[in-house]
Amino acid sequence: MSPSQESVYPEYETETSQTSRLIRKFKETPFVPIGMGGFVAVVAYGLYKLKHRGDTKMSLHLIHMRVAAQGFAVGALTCGVLYSMFRDYVVKPKE
Repeated sequence: MSPSQESVYPEYETETSQTSRLIRKFKETPFVPIGMGGFVAVVAYGLYKLKHRGDTKMSLHLIHMRVAAQGFAVGALTCGVLYSMFRDYVVKPKE
């Protein structure tokens, strides 16, 4: 590409790094990373408790962990939707 031509993606080139893009996305939708982190935490806890589950059957333990992980992820997404609706409709942005 010659220097005299305009770039096809000018907004992409202005981004400094992937980290800055990731931080910007987290600021726009803060509950998505919270939901992802909670999901990972529930899965990690479930794997830890798998060794010390006692008399509980394996299938029952896995069902409980799946429900807990899904509940955390869906709850975080619901909070994110409510937050964005509150931000868009209740707190009017300055125009």
